[in-house]
Amino acid sequence: MFSGEAVAHTNFANIIHDIALLNSLGVKLVLVHGARPQIEERTMLRGVDSQFEDDIRITDSQTLECVKDATGSLRAHIEALLTMGLANSPMHGSQIRVCSGNFVVAKPIGILAGVDYQHTGTVRRIDGEGVEKQLADGSIVLLSPIGYSPTGEVFNLSHQDVATEIAMTLNADKLIVFSEQDGLLNSDGHLIQNCEVSAIQQLSEQCDDKQTAQLLKTIISSIENGVNRCHCVSYTDDGALLQELFTRDGAGTLISHNHYEQLRPASIEDVGGILELIEPLEAAGTLVKRSRELLENEIDQFTVIDRDGMILACAALYSHAGIQSGEIACVATHPDYRGEDRGERLLAALELQAKKFKLNNVFVLTTQTAHWFQELGYLEVSRDQLPEQKQTPYNLQRNSKVFIKQL
Repeated sequence: MFSGEAVAHTNFANIIHDIALLNSLGVKLVLVHGARPQIEERTMLRGVDSQFEDDIRITDSQTLECVKDATGSLRAHIEALLTMGLANSPMHGSQIRVCSGNFVVAKPIGILAGVDYQHTGTVRRIDGEGVEKQLADGSIVLLSPIGYSPTGEVFNLSHQDVATEIAMTLNADKLIVFSEQDGLLNSDGHLIQNCEVSAIQQLSEQCDDKQTAQLLKTIISSIENGVNRCHCVSYTDDGALLQELFTRDGAGTLISHNHYEQLRPASIEDVGGILELIEPLEAAGTLVKRSRELLENEIDQFTVIDRDGMILACAALYSHAGIQSGEIACVATHPDYRGEDRGERLLAALELQAKKFKLNNVFVLTTQTAHWFQELGYLEVSRDQLPEQKQTPYNLQRNSKVFIKQL
């Protein structure tokens, strides 16, 4: 889904090239474009007064002609760009089929609060079967923000409404929305890389920009109606679309129903990922060396954070029989993902787990992260305060400091 502003941007041709590449890889694509600035341009040229109510255009007969003119012109422009192929690449001269049609059945908004919206409408239904046939044939389906009624009328629609309805009808794997920003930004203006839909709902409640609010509404509605993931990427940044889809961290914001990163108990399938994570720390002397066999035997003690199958962080909780104390060990975070509270999340999860086991306290042995544990409420104690079972195998050579936290 991209707005009329995105189509007018100088980077749009690059986005089309990326879309053509995705199509060549067998990705089934439906494109939905907006046209607000283009419609506005035509109303000004024709001397037609633009009327809005709650940021919704009131489409009279004269405005409708501007709508049809703008959307038809934009559709031809996008089709022409897709026909170009990719110059200076193996795709140069390749043929890409683009299909448009009367897939969107619309109905009038009607009269709301005494305001007659005339030829402004909403989506009644999508011809999903017709769209699926075109996708199965390898075509890119291009939808404009207009719809048709069974009585032969044409209605001006919101492109966000069209995108939401088509994503829901097709049970799409992803809805990708283009924004002027790098993605969705938090209250401090920093990019949100990934989040759950609940965070977007909170963001929507605080948003005072109408365009951003509509974009957030589209994302929320899509995910709540079965779309697995939504992505928000920049239409000003060349390559943002491909980077978002084909790199682990992406370029914009990924929104999912559940957190993209999962904090969960480790399983035997995670042994390789944990070993890969902790081996550099073992080599540096930060962690005690663990063999694969030992890790396999103790895997039930571990909790991990994974992102699309990659273990980003891990930690283990060992409870000692006969005493109400537990040991937190092997706390590790991938160097590329430090500084974003993953360690804190793991520690909090293990402390909660220890409380469920009715442990009175947890302790850690560390050589290099003493201050971090202190910041999280752990107090340094002498070695003789360790549980008796732990004092005997205490590694004198490592000279680890002992920290304890009462639960």
